[in-house]
Amino acid sequence: MRLANQKSTQLLTKISRTSAAQLTTARAVSTSTVFRPSPTPSLRSSTATAALLQSRKMSNWPKNISKENPLGLDDGSLFIQKGIINGKYVDAEDGKTFDVDNPATGKTIGTCPEMTVADIRKAVDTAYDTFKTFRQTTPNERQNILLKFYSLFQESLDDITRLIVWENGKSWNDAKAEAVYAASFILWFAGEAVRTDGKTIPCSLPGTRNFTVKQPVGVCALLVPWNFPAAMIARKIGPVLAVGCTAVIKVPAETPYTNLAIMELAKRAGVPDGVLNVVTCDKNINQIGEELTTNPKIKKVSFTGSTRVGKILAKNCSGTLKKMSLELGGNAPLIVFDDADIDTAVAGTIASKFRGSGQTCVCANRIYVQEGIYDKFAQALAEKVKLFKVGPGFDEGVTHGPLIHKRQADKVIEHIEDAKSKGAKVIVGGERGEGTIVQPTILTEVSRECLLNDEETFGPLAALIRFKTEDEAVELANNASVGLAGYFFSSDADRIWRVAERLEVGMVAANTGAISQSIIPFGGVKESGYGKEGAHEGTDEYCITKLVVQGTSLKNVGK
Repeated sequence: MRLANQKSTQLLTKISRTSAAQLTTARAVSTSTVFRPSPTPSLRSSTATAALLQSRKMSNWPKNISKENPLGLDDGSLFIQKGIINGKYVDAEDGKTFDVDNPATGKTIGTCPEMTVADIRKAVDTAYDTFKTFRQTTPNERQNILLKFYSLFQESLDDITRLIVWENGKSWNDAKAEAVYAASFILWFAGEAVRTDGKTIPCSLPGTRNFTVKQPVGVCALLVPWNFPAAMIARKIGPVLAVGCTAVIKVPAETPYTNLAIMELAKRAGVPDGVLNVVTCDKNINQIGEELTTNPKIKKVSFTGSTRVGKILAKNCSGTLKKMSLELGGNAPLIVFDDADIDTAVAGTIASKFRGSGQTCVCANRIYVQEGIYDKFAQALAEKVKLFKVGPGFDEGVTHGPLIHKRQADKVIEHIEDAKSKGAKVIVGGERGEGTIVQPTILTEVSRECLLNDEETFGPLAALIRFKTEDEAVELANNASVGLAGYFFSSDADRIWRVAERLEVGMVAANTGAISQSIIPFGGVKESGYGKEGAHEGTDEYCITKLVVQGTSLKNVGK
């Protein structure tokens, strides 16, 4: 378990601290260059694609693309374009499908079923019936399944990485780091399967004893996001399998294939049919979301996404008082104090701000830099960001991929232009390329009245805001309706404790830009949601605690 986390950390460090020499070799571009994705034909023209790839020296491009294996996976059977109900691959009841595109090219890479409410009800009924038997499996049986699952996941890391790049657009190293991170959740929850302990409680009544047991909550609806297509589903199905629940999983329309491949690995590991059911949809998302949050057979809902949608789902769940885990918006503050180590602060800012091209819920969004170090920090950060290379994730030397949607790119540009209109200066980037490409951008002299102070940018924009005192920085950081993660950099040990305790967030990172691990309780406060994922707390989210009070037979009283 520790090894898996170490691998993930090493890969993240590799991304955030890539040396200037490596990036230069990768043909790093200047700030004036508009990043443009290399033209890649539709995968439906596999012969043309194969010829193009052969003519280009790209170490990470799949080498065995064919009509039968259009994504060039080592195991072509992991490319699945169906839903899953009761262990069977299924189409939508009415036969409709939607397209899944490659963000780097805008070309379609496959389709998935446009499932309906009728399909969802079949999946829920299946999970409900399967729960009656799966809950009776022993902790050791479930642990063995998870350990086999982890082993198969490790064997398929490259294919999981390829699927992430194809449908999410991440760079190869970024996607590989996510795949390793996702696997660590499977291993962690394999251990948790045999750690769902109850306890004994001293009793105030003579002749009685109190104890508690942990039991699975029942059928769970898991709504997973597109920005971490491997990690988020692993973080949710891990505890489901560990404690004996069943699930209906609504995968994102943008990135269904990574999720479906992981479900196939779970099946091969011995997860019984009907335990994990997968529904896919695009246009029908509102109706399906409503069904998953109102169906009385579902006892638990786990959602990762926006605060706006989370509130709607919570309202729906209130009708049947479902247990919920909500991991919602972040708008994370990052503070750099005068006494910070510049190199550490720069590396941490890059790891937090630019991972996944800025499309993470714990991404630093408001970067506050103390005035004594402001110019020096801005210059050091700019020197690193200038060396980034943006393009299709398989291309050699690419450090950052395109954004997932055109509307996501539009929002980043809107935030840049809004900040510029209020006096901000662009020192790196600031321009848009073809499709969903946006240059990694640094703004200085950013006003506190900009849109990005109140809205998550969810893109590669680092906006540097000046502050004078510690109290001012903390007040600015806490001036938000959400509170998922917060970051700060300081060499003062007293300040580290002081600021960590004052920040109104669920997770604090001091002198690092990396928070996420399978063994920590991940979650926020305020309108960032409630409940935790990962760690022991993440297991408890899928359990109920039952009290048993045992009395003594009257005929034995006094003996």
